[in-house]
Amino acid sequence: MTALPAPTSRLALYLDLIRWDRPAGWLLLLWPSLSALWIAADGFPGWHLLAVFVLGTILMRSAGCCVNDVADREFDRHVKRTAHRPVTSGAVSVAEALWLGAGLALLAFVLVLSTNPAAVQLSVAGLLVSIGYPFAKRVLAMPQAVLGVAFSFGIPMAFAAALGGSDWGGAAVGAAVPAQAWWLLLGNLFWVLAYDTEYAMVDRDDDVRLDIKTSALTLGRFDVAAVMGFYAAYLLSWAWLGLTLGLGKVYLLGIAAAGLQAIWHYTLIHTRTRDGCFKAFRQNHWLGFSVFAGVVLDLALR
Repeated sequence: MTALPAPTSRLALYLDLIRWDRPAGWLLLLWPSLSALWIAADGFPGWHLLAVFVLGTILMRSAGCCVNDVADREFDRHVKRTAHRPVTSGAVSVAEALWLGAGLALLAFVLVLSTNPAAVQLSVAGLLVSIGYPFAKRVLAMPQAVLGVAFSFGIPMAFAAALGGSDWGGAAVGAAVPAQAWWLLLGNLFWVLAYDTEYAMVDRDDDVRLDIKTSALTLGRFDVAAVMGFYAAYLLSWAWLGLTLGLGKVYLLGIAAAGLQAIWHYTLIHTRTRDGCFKAFRQNHWLGFSVFAGVVLDLALR
């Protein structure tokens, strides 16, 4: 009779499934959400909203990993970098991964319920987009655009949570989320296109063989130029929107620091090596942190 795996072994597999030792993924989600939260609150948003967005971001990114690995398990077994993921290798069953993902998403939803109706409504829409992303690469030439929407949905949610009131009599989505929040979402989408194209460049050869659609393949020899264009669109749009929202010179210094990092990323990806592209992707959270630091300092130093 085969012995059941020890509980600690299961825990280790579940932690591997949600990429617990690779926080870069949830940091990429976190920084634009917190930037929006600080802007909407005109400074420190309070411990409650800060906890909701930090913990909620970690939980939803973890849930997304579960769904993504289930959806991609047949592809991932043919890619060296992903062949040993728990679901792909069979160490964690599809049912286990889905139950874990559902449980994590439910915990995140409970956190959002402590805010207001506008934020709750947006969280449902964001969840649907996140679930759809893993399947977008089957049909869309640039599925990273869907990921961009999913990874940017914390921005209007932050405005809704901060401006929609603290109870269930608060404002609806239309009243709680100003137009600038949606423009910030669009601008942030370009950042996601930049770093996820770098990520797709790592697996270019495998994706060609498996006939998976990615932005790196769609852009072809213009991939590096496009990545730099995406960075420029993100930083310029956020610089302009920040100024319209009352931010000033200190914020622009944060944008400038992010811009210098984008230039450094060019030196990593222009030769299209796997190691260089993967390093650029993994370091992107510092670029987002620079923008967030600019927001926080600018508002704090007024």
